Amino acid sequence: MITDSTAETSEQPQSHTPVSASWAFWATLAAFTTYFCAYAFRKPFTAARFTDSQFFGFEFKYLVVTTQVIGYSLSKFIGIGVIAGMPPAGRARALLVLIGLSELALVLFGLLPRPWNIVCMFLNGLPLGMVFGLVMGFLEGRRVSEVLLAGLCASFIVADGAAKSTGAWLLEVGIPEDWMPAAAGALFLLPLTLAVTVLARTPAPSPRDIAARAARSRMNRDERWAMLRRFGPGLAAIVFMYLLVTVIRSVRADFAAEIWQGLGQTAAPQQFTTSEIWVALGVLAVNGSLVFVRNNLAAFRISLATCLVGFVLIFVALLGKSAGLSAFSFMVLIGLGLYLPYVAVHASVFERLLAMTREKGNVGFLMYVADSSGYLGYVACMLLNGTLRKNQNPLELFTGLCWVAGSVSCVCVLLALGWFAGHRLKPAEMADLSKAAES
Repeated sequence: MITDSTAETSEQPQSHTPVSASWAFWATLAAFTTYFCAYAFRKPFTAARFTDSQFFGFEFKYLVVTTQVIGYSLSKFIGIGVIAGMPPAGRARALLVLIGLSELALVLFGLLPRPWNIVCMFLNGLPLGMVFGLVMGFLEGRRVSEVLLAGLCASFIVADGAAKSTGAWLLEVGIPEDWMPAAAGALFLLPLTLAVTVLARTPAPSPRDIAARAARSRMNRDERWAMLRRFGPGLAAIVFMYLLVTVIRSVRADFAAEIWQGLGQTAAPQQFTTSEIWVALGVLAVNGSLVFVRNNLAAFRISLATCLVGFVLIFVALLGKSAGLSAFSFMVLIGLGLYLPYVAVHASVFERLLAMTREKGNVGFLMYVADSSGYLGYVACMLLNGTLRKNQNPLELFTGLCWVAGSVSCVCVLLALGWFAGHRLKPAEMADLSKAAES
């Protein structure tokens, strides 16, 4: 049986035995591998075209993508309470159960005939939406959390392309489209189990971690609502920005094959991965470097400024496309622009918000408030814009979304910066900030 060495909650006395600094390397590697493997249960099917089937007036792939996203989005709403209140001792076990359920749904997707098997993609997305929050719980609230969380986030950047490459390879060797998702997941079951086993041995935050970043604790319903009321306007601006980024990121991820084709290039299986490796390296370097900023308020502001830099890169990529930028450069540059704000929210914005305010809670709760909104926005986009698949030009719609979402997101970031600049901390919080800055 897998046990979690961080079983004690922050409300209870904890024993912090001296550990080698190498724990951070192993924790990052285990978290990266866990979520990298989890993507093999979610994304490989997007490499298939499903061009030989239409039902209810829509292409089958559109129905499959939309159905899975609905399940995944619902999972994010369920996860708001589940992740916020999850006892540390239950994380590893929950991870393995959720992945097992998602693979079972993929097997059923292969067994059942079209179009009724789309229900299985809903069942596949339903457990997967909570995986990230469980992995994040092992890494937050530490002086090196930016590095740990940026490493975790690098997994879904690289894994997105790798999952498509795996799916495309399985199709090339003759696996039928409806069985390819289950086959891809089966390839990653063993490495995922091993990674979760290692992740479960991550030590609890040390007293110095708690002094610098505040204790992270489970939250009940009243505590969750109290936090939302207190930081409502600032959080709303960040969440709406994140919603827009999630929409265009998800369109880019789920329709990558069609976007590459619109750019005049048919992406080979390895190209999905190669482009995302460059994106991951850039995002990891930028967001991970915030670990060197010890002042939590300064780091919070810098993380929001990083989001603005990302949107500027998106605009540069769009203008470069009109000027003859290559397909590969366009995909890398716009991916970097999308993932800089996306990862900043995961790795820095909420982490430093809790650290600077000393508010009782955890990043998982805030992240799932943002994620649930983001994926709800993407579901609405998919339901209201079936033309993404019907107009034969997904690239045109994608670039239009980037212009609109990027512009509105810049306004949201500026509003968040302004609101938190005028937000008055309690005197006790100011004292805590001074102590943390000196430690």
